[in-house]
Amino acid sequence: MDVTNGAWESLATTGGADGPGAVGVIIGIVGLAVVLLLIGGFWFGMRRRDKESRPPRPEEQPPRPDHRTEIQETGKHGSSDSFPENGHALSPYELGSHGNEVIPPDTERPRD
Repeated sequence: MDVTNGAWESLATTGGADGPGAVGVIIGIVGLAVVLLLIGGFWFGMRRRDKESRPPRPEEQPPRPDHRTEIQETGKHGSSDSFPENGHALSPYELGSHGNEVIPPDTERPRD
C-alpha cells in the first residue's frame, strides 16, 4: 500500500536546493570554521601570554620587613546575638545603629 501517492520526488527535494547531501556539506563547513576560530583564539592567547613579563623568582621578591607595617583587625560587629524578647523579627528601620559597633576582642589570645 503506497501512502505517499507517488510523491517521492517532492519529498527528496525538501532536503535542500541540491538535495540532502548539501546540508551535510554546509554543516561540515560551519564545523570547520568553528574549529579554526577556536584554534586561532588559542594561538592569539598564547602570543599575548608570551609578550607578558614573567613572574619574579623567589630571590627577586622584595625582602620582608623586620617589624609589622600594617595592622589587620578582624573584629566582630554587633552588640548581641540574641533575638528580640517578643519573638518578632526586626524591620530595617527598627535596626537603628545595631551592628555598627565593634565587639571587644576575645579574652583568649589566638594561637599562632
